[in-house]
Amino acid sequence: MGRIRPVVKKEFRQIFRDKRTLGILLFVPAFMLVMFGYALSFDVKHISLAVYDADRSSMSRDFIENFLHSEYFDLNYYLSRFDDADRLLAEGKALVLLAIPEDFSENMSQRETTTIQVLVDGTNPTTASSAVSYVSTLVQDYSTLLTTEALERSGISIEALPIDFRPRVWFNPELESAKFLVPGLIGFILMVTAVVSTSLSIVREKERGTMEQITVSPLKPIELILGKTIPYVIISLAATISILVVGHLLFDVSIHGSLLLLFIVTLIFLTGCLGLGLLISTISESQQVAFMIAVIATVLPTFLLSGFVFPIRNMPVWVQVVTYLIPARYFMVALRSIILKGAGIAAFWDQVLLMIAFAVLTITISARRMRAQLAGAGQSEVQGIQRIIARISKRRE
Repeated sequence: MGRIRPVVKKEFRQIFRDKRTLGILLFVPAFMLVMFGYALSFDVKHISLAVYDADRSSMSRDFIENFLHSEYFDLNYYLSRFDDADRLLAEGKALVLLAIPEDFSENMSQRETTTIQVLVDGTNPTTASSAVSYVSTLVQDYSTLLTTEALERSGISIEALPIDFRPRVWFNPELESAKFLVPGLIGFILMVTAVVSTSLSIVREKERGTMEQITVSPLKPIELILGKTIPYVIISLAATISILVVGHLLFDVSIHGSLLLLFIVTLIFLTGCLGLGLLISTISESQQVAFMIAVIATVLPTFLLSGFVFPIRNMPVWVQVVTYLIPARYFMVALRSIILKGAGIAAFWDQVLLMIAFAVLTITISARRMRAQLAGAGQSEVQGIQRIIARISKRRE
């Protein structure tokens, strides 16, 4: 430990001197949390609604009012001509058009089935699917209400409906997308920042020509790796705490599980990320190359294939197979289980084992490549000294 401490101090000193690395570690996580937390949302609300009411009766107005009692629809356009529907949908001013026929109230009074036309802009499938679901639910509720009132007027009392449907949502009762995204953001941010920042550490030594000085020191490769990674582990854990605090203050995301278990899982994941960063640094010759490789290896795979945003079960089978190569996939499962569900290790022990395997693999490969590079640098240093000695000998002769 005595030989590792100077490397840790040196790395901390370089981090605070390097504004780019410091910004990646401290400011980028907070910026990404705020931007993703507010900008990225799956909640489909305040859908622009246009209505064409050919009946213009009290019953049709009551039916339209049924749509406005929720936060899902905003009545922005009340059409006098149905021909205006195409223009509103084409221009994107209205996402849903509700067309009520002129015999609506007459059919309702005679207890006959009437047809309601609903036009939906399907440009965005997610919004369109949610809009259709909302319309179906509201129409079904209104139909049930009318049926119940008609039976009561006929003197038929309804003691109970055939099916008493009482949904109860666990873990995220409000169905807020932020509570789903914030735990995933922790994995996404840690993956990107830890790998990018660590990948620059060894390359920085190469560019500054200090790698040769390290080779003549008594440091072993594993000691050099520990000395290089410990500062980033500490800073990344501090970033994790800050993300959790900000997530609780801004998005009301609380930790329902064990803090100790969350710390252990995060530490295991960080070890694998830092090992990947060190591996990238051993195969790069400049900080620019290391940065590009780290970004390509982390940003898109973690965003698309880890389950952070898009459900893995909805992907094609061959893509699901590829996702097993993404370590953030396992961390996402563990994070959401601990933070949202309050689950214990029994719920995701297999994910933890896979993260441990990834960490051991990356650290082992990084240590071997580091040993080979140190040996090569040491050999170059010896050859350089030999050349200098040979030149001095020639001058004396």
